[in-house]
Amino acid sequence: MAESNNNFIHNIIDADLESGKYGNKVYTRFPPEPNGYLHIGHAKSICLNFSTAKKYGGKCNLRYDDTNPVKEDMEYINAIEADVRWLGWEWDERLWASDYFQTMYDGAVELIKKGKAFVCDLTADEMKEYRGTLTEPGKESPYRNRSVEENLKLFEEMKAGKYADGEKVLRAKIDMSSPNINMRDPVIYRIVHATHHNTGDEWCIYPMYDYAHPIEDAIEGITHSICTLEFEDHRPLYDWVLKEIGWWETPPQQIEFARLNLTNTVMSKRYLKALVDEGAVEGWDDPRMPTIAGIRRRGYTPEAVRDFCDKIGVAKANSLVEVSLLESCVRDDLKEKVQSRNVIEKPIKVIITNYPEDQTEMMEIENSAVVPEMGTRMVPFSRELWVDGDDFMEVPEKKYFRLFPGNEVRFKGAYFITCNEVVKNEDGTIKELLCTYDPETRSGSGFEGRKVKGTIHWVDAKTAVPITIRNYNHLMIPDEEGKNVLNPDSVEITTGYAEPSIVEANPGDRFQFFRHGYYIADAKLFSKDNLVFNRIVDLKSSYKPK
Repeated sequence: MAESNNNFIHNIIDADLESGKYGNKVYTRFPPEPNGYLHIGHAKSICLNFSTAKKYGGKCNLRYDDTNPVKEDMEYINAIEADVRWLGWEWDERLWASDYFQTMYDGAVELIKKGKAFVCDLTADEMKEYRGTLTEPGKESPYRNRSVEENLKLFEEMKAGKYADGEKVLRAKIDMSSPNINMRDPVIYRIVHATHHNTGDEWCIYPMYDYAHPIEDAIEGITHSICTLEFEDHRPLYDWVLKEIGWWETPPQQIEFARLNLTNTVMSKRYLKALVDEGAVEGWDDPRMPTIAGIRRRGYTPEAVRDFCDKIGVAKANSLVEVSLLESCVRDDLKEKVQSRNVIEKPIKVIITNYPEDQTEMMEIENSAVVPEMGTRMVPFSRELWVDGDDFMEVPEKKYFRLFPGNEVRFKGAYFITCNEVVKNEDGTIKELLCTYDPETRSGSGFEGRKVKGTIHWVDAKTAVPITIRNYNHLMIPDEEGKNVLNPDSVEITTGYAEPSIVEANPGDRFQFFRHGYYIADAKLFSKDNLVFNRIVDLKSSYKPK
């Protein structure tokens, strides 16, 4: 991630380094919860945390936030680590929040001894009633003034499993009249009788995130705990926990930045998981999904994603970023990396009536229009060819310069071709186009005669290779009220024809399908017997048929 011109987080770190607040250390962390796949919004956080550590010669840990006693799913763990590495980063340490359960418990005992925490018997509904509103203060729990000795005894009994789930909680004792509702005696421990993937049945009380997170940071020596803006109102509690426990001379500081919001994109793990569970998509790595696994399979590159994260910068206020910016970064990265291939969609047969029936020529065609160093390839050309359905119009619109009756165009890398007759089937559909060619106009021959305005691509019919093309659109589209809803037309699966060199492709190979877009051989489905290509991103065109 390149250096941003206005990174307020780095400005804070620069000031801390100058004052010597943390010595010469800059330690960050990326703390995912292993309950789903990471998405493009996480990519911003990953790049920010890891690039910040790299810039200052510090370290960045990968820490799994597993304070909830849910069964760890190794699928998610493996996916998270694959995503971080795919983006180009490597963590210094891989850590688990649950490894700190004893320290968190000891910290809670410390708070009780200091009169800063108490065991509460209110139900969840009662606590909600006591909490107050944004305009009205809350009421103190009737259990708030229990003695230190009683609280210690009750908390130990909670730990020992004496009480049922929800029967008691441990709450911080702060201020029920605070304008910040997060400071109104928040719950810091709850009872959950469930087996934890890491600690087994050792614990039946588990810390709440707002209590556990600052302790995790402090134990690891994190200097700058970078998180998204929704945690801004939680920062006073973060600071309170560390200050009141009092074990760390220079505790970490939390810094919030705006999360990534993209048009036509939903970045809710819960919603994305529902799409997977309900079969609305192929899985977490469906190329339409905004997951990092999905965009990787779609064919996006890590360089493009890092460039995108750099371009959007680090802001203090939430905003909506156009998904077209991400797509532009992908185009910019691919245009000088991938070779071009001729691929025909919506094929129409062309017969060149004055071309020898038994002749095939090998045409030398450049692999890239922008990178000459990519060289050329030989493509067969003969009497019968396929052209793209969008490149023919029986009754041409104004400024349509492609193939139509009586018009002459250049077949890219080959000859000038004139359409003379349209042959139709009984149902009125086009069967074939009868055309003629000018043998004097072969590409590379130095022909300087008449000019044509249109150039189209083609595929030799005798050697054409059928391929499956999956053209993806946005998974989400706005409804009448502007809310994102599932797009029923998020993928169009068609069969096309490609030039014969396409059979040399391997899963994950990317190409520019000339004048269509950038495509990738699908990493999961592609084989020599099943040539499946996903559209990564389309090309910008100067003309779109009506």
